[in-house]
Amino acid sequence: MYQQMIFVNLAVSDVAASKKFFTELGYTINPQFSSDDCASVVISDTIVAMMLSKEHYAKFTQKEIADATKTSEALICLSAESREKVDELVDKAVAAGGTAGKTQDYGTMYGRAFDDLDGHSWEIMWMDPSEVQG
Repeated sequence: MYQQMIFVNLAVSDVAASKKFFTELGYTINPQFSSDDCASVVISDTIVAMMLSKEHYAKFTQKEIADATKTSEALICLSAESREKVDELVDKAVAAGGTAGKTQDYGTMYGRAFDDLDGHSWEIMWMDPSEVQG
């Protein structure tokens, strides 16, 4: 069965630093789709974050590239299998140079956020499986 994929493309100041940051979070880099101008960060079988140098990113848009440290361009939210996994990933991000964001605890839903090296906002959320199945 076909599984649709998502490729999140983000402009970054330093591709090598982004590669290091995301590998420290436990993700892998797909060398087939990576270069000096781009890092293909494999989040899962169906989610890939493409970290593009600003020069390379500019080839795909006529719009001004947002400075994610000053404006919000998107909120990228990833699921986690447990509250502990939420904390683990965000703690790794902060240890790797990211900035901790807001924590949200609603009992059956728990999340924390971080900004990566370029200010892109990532939210990591866990939801109680019994609540999701309804």
